[in-house]
Amino acid sequence: MKNLKKLALMGLTAVMSLSLLTACGGGQGGTANTPAGSSDTPSVETTPAAVETTPAASVTTPAATGEFTTVEEGKLHMSTNAAFPPYEMTTDDGGFEGIDVEVADAIAKKLGLELVVDDMGFDAALTAVQTGQSDIAMAGITVTDERLEIMDFSDSYATGVQVVIVKEDSPIQTVDDLANAEMIGCQTATTGYIYCSDTPENGGYGEDHVTAYENGALAVMALVNGQVDAVVIDNEPAKAFVEQNEGLKILDTEFAVEDYAIAFAKGNTALKDAVNNALSELIADGTVQSIVDKYITAE
Repeated sequence: MKNLKKLALMGLTAVMSLSLLTACGGGQGGTANTPAGSSDTPSVETTPAAVETTPAASVTTPAATGEFTTVEEGKLHMSTNAAFPPYEMTTDDGGFEGIDVEVADAIAKKLGLELVVDDMGFDAALTAVQTGQSDIAMAGITVTDERLEIMDFSDSYATGVQVVIVKEDSPIQTVDDLANAEMIGCQTATTGYIYCSDTPENGGYGEDHVTAYENGALAVMALVNGQVDAVVIDNEPAKAFVEQNEGLKILDTEFAVEDYAIAFAKGNTALKDAVNNALSELIADGTVQSIVDKYITAE
C-alpha cells in the first residue's frame, strides 16, 4: 500500500461503526471511569522476555459493571515482539513505544489497570496469550482462520499491508516475479510467512523457497547479504528498513492487505468484551486516531 494511513483511517472508521453497533452489546465487560490515555508515550512496566511453561494463576479484577480476569491483579500484561515499527519498538532508555503500545495503554487506563509490556519473539507472544502468561497479545497480529481455532480476537483497530522488499537492481520487479525467486525471507509465524510458505496450489511458493527469521531486521540483513532474494513484511517496518539500508526498495504492488486485532486466550470472553468496549470508546473519542496520526504521517 502506498498510503497505510489512508487505509488505516478507513479501517478504523469501519471498526468504529461496527463496534458502536455490536461490540457493546456483545457482553457486559465493564470499564472504569479512568480518562482515556493521551498520545504521549506511555510509561509502562516491563518484564523479561520469557514464557513460562505453566500458566500463571489468574485473578479477578472488578470493573464498573462486571468482572474479568487478568494474570496479575491491577495490571494488564501485553505480550509483543518489540521489533515491528511503528507498532511496537524499544526506546533508548529500554522502554517501549508504538501504536500498539499506546493503544494498549489507553485500553488499560479505561479498565483501571496498569499496562505491562512483555517483550519476546513473535511466535512466543502468541503462545504466551494462549497459555495464560499474558492477558493480551498485540504485535501487528492478523486474524486468520487458523489462529481463530486457538485464540480469540478483538474488533480490528488498524489495517496493515504486506509488501515486498528487494534490492534496487533485482530482477524481481513485481509481486508476480516472486514466483521466480529462489528464496524469500519472512519473519517467523507472521502472515507473510504463512502466505509465502503455502503450497503453489494455494497461492504460495512452498516451504522450500521461504526462510523464516526471528525478526524482520534479520530477514532484511539476509537480503542485504544476498542470502534471500526478497523479504515480505508489513509496509511500515519495510519503509524503516529501506531507509536504514542503502540499495533496497519496496515494490509498488501490495502483497496483501490485512486487519490487525488484539489476541486473547480462547474463551476469555469477559476480558475480550471489556477490551472491545474500551476500544470502541477510544475510537469514538478520537484517541486511537490520534495515536495512529502520531506514528504514521500523511505521505
